[in-house]
Amino acid sequence: MAPFFMPKSFKISQSVLVVIYTPALDVLLIRRADGDGLGAEYWQSVTGSKDFVEETWHETAVREVREETGIDCAPGLLQQGVLQDWQLENVYDIYPQWLHRYAPGVTRNTEHVLGLRLQTRPAVRLNPREHTAYQWLPYRDAADRCFSPSNAEAILQLPRFTAVGAHRQESTL
Repeated sequence: MAPFFMPKSFKISQSVLVVIYTPALDVLLIRRADGDGLGAEYWQSVTGSKDFVEETWHETAVREVREETGIDCAPGLLQQGVLQDWQLENVYDIYPQWLHRYAPGVTRNTEHVLGLRLQTRPAVRLNPREHTAYQWLPYRDAADRCFSPSNAEAILQLPRFTAVGAHRQESTL
């Protein structure tokens, strides 16, 4: 009987960035477990790639928030909050140390930005294989702490999106 080999599964170069925040504009940041190899602590908002190309941005965001923080922001849950599509996309070069996760020749990622407004700071449950710590910071301090320039810029946009939130597509939790 011939051995069965599963083809290597590569990450899809389409991801979400979800800025989680409170009405006071405090932002949740999580520290990547593998960030120390970059020579700095890698603090970020929730990020993650689509599991399959047809997965919607909203579905990806809900899944990644749940996987990375334990916060379930699926529509219809009791926890009060709003997942808001900010209709922003960033295209950037994938960091060299992570290129092996993508198919050969893939060097750029498209990141879709969403915001998750929560009325209170919920309990956060990190996946220790992915993240080692979390903190809530005022939005400007959070932007300063982020390793990724696109993450920092998204956080700095927060006041603009909280002011116009009623005009954006929203899903009430």
